[in-house]
Amino acid sequence: MSDTRKIIIDGKEVEVEGAMTLIQACEEAGVEIPRFCYHERLSIAGNCRMCLVEVVGGPPKPAASCAMQVRDLRPGPEGQPPVVKTNSPMVKKAREGVMEFLLINHPLDCPICDQGGECDLQDQAMAYGVDFSRYREPKRATEDLDLGPLVETHMTRCISCTRCVRFTTEVAGIHQMGQTGRGEDAEITAYLGQTLDSNLQGNIIDLCPVGALVSKPYAFTARPWELSKTESIDVMDALGSNIRVDTKGREVMRFLPRNHDGVNEEWISDKTRFVWDGLRRQRLDTPYIRENGKLRKADWPEALAAAAAAMKGKNVAGLIGDLASVEATYALKQLIEWQGGVVECRTDGAKLPAGNRSGYVGTATVEDLDHAQAVMLIGANPAVEAPVLNARIRKAWTRGADVALMGPAVDLTYDYDHLGDSPSLLNDLLKKDHADIAEKSSVIVVGMGALAREDGAEVLAAAMALAEATQSGFMVLHTAASRVGAMDVGAVAENGINDVLAADVIYNLGADEGDIPAGPFVIYQGSHGDRGAHRADIILPGAAYTEEGGLFVNTEGRPQLAARASFAPGQAKENWAILRALSAELDAKLPFDSLAALRKALVADVPHLGNIDQVAENAWQPVATGDLGDSPLRFAIADFYLSNPIARASQLMAELSANAKARREKPLAAE
Repeated sequence: MSDTRKIIIDGKEVEVEGAMTLIQACEEAGVEIPRFCYHERLSIAGNCRMCLVEVVGGPPKPAASCAMQVRDLRPGPEGQPPVVKTNSPMVKKAREGVMEFLLINHPLDCPICDQGGECDLQDQAMAYGVDFSRYREPKRATEDLDLGPLVETHMTRCISCTRCVRFTTEVAGIHQMGQTGRGEDAEITAYLGQTLDSNLQGNIIDLCPVGALVSKPYAFTARPWELSKTESIDVMDALGSNIRVDTKGREVMRFLPRNHDGVNEEWISDKTRFVWDGLRRQRLDTPYIRENGKLRKADWPEALAAAAAAMKGKNVAGLIGDLASVEATYALKQLIEWQGGVVECRTDGAKLPAGNRSGYVGTATVEDLDHAQAVMLIGANPAVEAPVLNARIRKAWTRGADVALMGPAVDLTYDYDHLGDSPSLLNDLLKKDHADIAEKSSVIVVGMGALAREDGAEVLAAAMALAEATQSGFMVLHTAASRVGAMDVGAVAENGINDVLAADVIYNLGADEGDIPAGPFVIYQGSHGDRGAHRADIILPGAAYTEEGGLFVNTEGRPQLAARASFAPGQAKENWAILRALSAELDAKLPFDSLAALRKALVADVPHLGNIDQVAENAWQPVATGDLGDSPLRFAIADFYLSNPIARASQLMAELSANAKARREKPLAAE
């Protein structure tokens, strides 16, 4: 039941929910309230005092608008709506006083601060501060913290807004940051000088309003006004986080999150944020042809002619990698099928049912996890496979949701019931009465660890039967950004990966996570010199995800557009264009000459891919059940930081991986 209240803000009457804070009500009325500590996705601290407003008829002093609700306001003497002023002399004086206090110890190092140009303190000091300070004593100095290789600290700038403490505790689920001391001696610190152990720690850089926390890899490389900003989609996992790509010239300088309540809110994982140095290293920038066991450089006409000659009259098959866009997948599928071959996207052997969207996507959305009262994870480790999705499950847990895990016991940053690691437990669960669960909003999440095994189809069938019995939402947590889109366009073979490996010629579109055995002739098209390129007989250099426009469908089945932010290095080309050029060499020209024409043909074949940023409803199609194996469930990703060729090319990801491994090793007795 809604509890709406009338309130007058700066002479304007608005009707808002009683549960809203005054700062939210002011935003509804179109009035800007300065703030430092308040953040709508974190708990209320009320300690920066910048958001002070005057409540008429209330206390004789300014009130913190972030910590006072509309329902707490007293009406006028004759029942008039409460009055709030944000521009009175009292408020102006309060803001100037607070800002003067905040700037007492803040160093005047704007010229070298990486927040310069994107700094809330700078903006608000200009808008609401004063142009003088009455403080003449020496400024306070504090020691910088060592939080690890990602977050650089300048703690003299810190104003103790505690956003970093609240984020790491509430969202990331680690209890390593806090505040010690009182008064002038108060400072934010890490517990026992520990470095941060979280896959989401980079988000505190964006949260810090004053430049006390900045990006260590990005530090002193560029200024905000030098960068070109492009809105795009992340492919480091299958969540499809909305990102902004900042480029300087032809180089990607950083990735920042964009707000999308339905997908990633405003968080991104550390791999998403810091993988940009992998886009510069180990790049394929010219075609190669293998002669006498060695690769030699070639030009495009020669390489395309060699590829066409190898494919003509042969049994051909296509392999779709984890980072391929839907357009490139669709183009390869058409090319290969016209040659009488098959295409396969399930490179890890996952038993995903072709044509059954409820089986390879599910029926639940990412947003459903926020409000779920029960969540069951089967062979999924979201803390590694999709850290931002894991934060949403943690949010549900903090609200009282029950979480159960079937698989190896791991740290998910929240408590859960560990059911065991045998898939046969699903049979036991199916025999129970689920009337209590059926009354709750619940979601079952199945990971690739449960599906990429011999009895994967049976595990999927049992999980879907359990979802039906408990009236739960069903979600498949993918690990590959390209997988759902490739399944949508039908890039599947009858016998899976076995059909591809039986071919004479394999066209490998960026598949680097498995080994192709000796025998077939391999044409590799991709962006990095990874495992696939090492096995290739012909290499065709393609663009990475920041270097071409592309459609990606995330794990919940939401189509999203990635935009081109820079250009591919050297002679590398857009992936769809390479396939179009090769088709001309094969005398089987693909019927499109532009990305727009390709998208038009794609949407004509698969209409729901044209509904950008919309999650289609999937008709429920149960899968026939079978006998479950006894082998224990294992998770799909062993190393979070090295899960794709771009990440493996990154020096920073290699350092983070080594740090994580060292952290996992048990210390010696002498230590």
